[in-house]
Amino acid sequence: MDPTSIIFTIIVLILSVILHEVAHGYAAYALGDPTAKLSGRLTLNPIQHIDPVGSILIPAFLVITGAGILFGWAKPVPYNPFNLRNQRWGEAMVAAAGSATNLFLAIVFGLIARFAYELGAPVFGDLSAAIAFVNLFLGLFNLIPIPPMDGYTVLRGVLPYRYSLGLRSFEDRIRQMGMLGIVIVLLAFVFFFSTPFFIFISWLFSILVG
Repeated sequence: MDPTSIIFTIIVLILSVILHEVAHGYAAYALGDPTAKLSGRLTLNPIQHIDPVGSILIPAFLVITGAGILFGWAKPVPYNPFNLRNQRWGEAMVAAAGSATNLFLAIVFGLIARFAYELGAPVFGDLSAAIAFVNLFLGLFNLIPIPPMDGYTVLRGVLPYRYSLGLRSFEDRIRQMGMLGIVIVLLAFVFFFSTPFFIFISWLFSILVG
């Protein structure tokens, strides 16, 4: 990958994780929780969201080394689940909003890339395809039901209360590990799931872009 493509991919990844987090905040706000708004996090200003490690260092390392995984995170948008009007499904809806945003962007830019190639604009098609691939990867990766991924929160939110308590307890233990917990999740994914997941993403991407 040439330097220009590397820089472009990193920028797309940073902006995509920011939009992911902002979507969480807007979903919570729409459901009655003003925490993100009061914290000044319902903004697209990157300064309010960038995490030096998760938004810059790790994405840059993964792209430059060709690790086969695109991952990063922004500062989590705060929200109070007890403020949500829908206490049964609220947390699951907030958690799903981030991935829904990424998947929406993947579909939009995937279709733009498809039409760009058909119209004989390969450069514009390549740029749009890169945006589509990054967002497709982020959207589906975050839906994997392992903590601290959004997919785990969605699963916990839709299960009966007695089962969700056990999942919350396990998630709390992972979060208490801090960065080590995130590293363990990433390593588990890389060693056990990255190859079939990448094949699946590539298959979906080829259908989308054509």
